[in-house]
Amino acid sequence: MDKIHEQGSIDWKKAEQMVSEFLERKKYKIVARNYRTPFGEVDIIARCGDVYIFVEVKSGTGTRIKPSERVDSEKYKRISMSAEYYLRGKAYSKAQIDVAEVIGNEINYYEDIGWEFL
Repeated sequence: MDKIHEQGSIDWKKAEQMVSEFLERKKYKIVARNYRTPFGEVDIIARCGDVYIFVEVKSGTGTRIKPSERVDSEKYKRISMSAEYYLRGKAYSKAQIDVAEVIGNEINYYEDIGWEFL
């Protein structure tokens, strides 16, 4: 998990922009933002080499519940189905789902949260 610090609450657009910039600093290429499919939306699709990364961005204050805890099994299922939809016909070696939690100016980034695309 990578972190950037400072507390508070921001809107979802700023949170997505912060995460995109964070990923670009890690040398990921952003290939799509707010990608819509029949199954739902993927906040950010990035690529690092021949690996596709599907990123769910959650923001909030974190006082009662951590934003990342709002990625439940139903949301996870929609993201994975959207990822499979996006990947049809593309060449890649691996794909993963990551979750970025933004609280103020802090980013908690959780890589490869367990999805296997077959």
